[in-house]
Amino acid sequence: MAISKKIKTLNELIKIVDKLKKQNKKIITTNGVFDILHLGHVKYLEGAKKLGDVLIAGVNTDKSVKANKGDKRPINDEKSRIGVLAGLESVDYVFLFDEKNPMVWLEKIKPDVHVKAGDYRLSQIIEKGAVEKSGGKIVIAKAEKGHSTTGLISRIIKIYGNQ
Repeated sequence: MAISKKIKTLNELIKIVDKLKKQNKKIITTNGVFDILHLGHVKYLEGAKKLGDVLIAGVNTDKSVKANKGDKRPINDEKSRIGVLAGLESVDYVFLFDEKNPMVWLEKIKPDVHVKAGDYRLSQIIEKGAVEKSGGKIVIAKAEKGHSTTGLISRIIKIYGNQ
């Protein structure tokens, strides 16, 4: 599917998910900033896709990234970040969300599974209640050690910071 066809609004996705559920498709969601895409992200998304039929990635808008991570982030703007994710084979749909956390849209999409990165513990996942309320479950993906956006930024600064 073409990149542009994978990028949707939340309202478009709610309608798509409704149709897919009527076809007994298993809906998987995940969310994140996905700022500087790296191997850890790619493996994480491939693993998430294997848990069902359709993988939907919610991506924080620039505004919500700043609220969560500070004024220096994101490095890549929201259009770039969703475009890169939409280009991945494992991602079926991608959309932007402006809230600080994904609770609002999870209650609307009602995924069968919501996947979180391996650097979280179940007790830290605030979405747990919203997902389980509609019969879904939380899966914590195995962490891909040595791959993080923060680590990449630090490495870039270390190598190129004095230029």
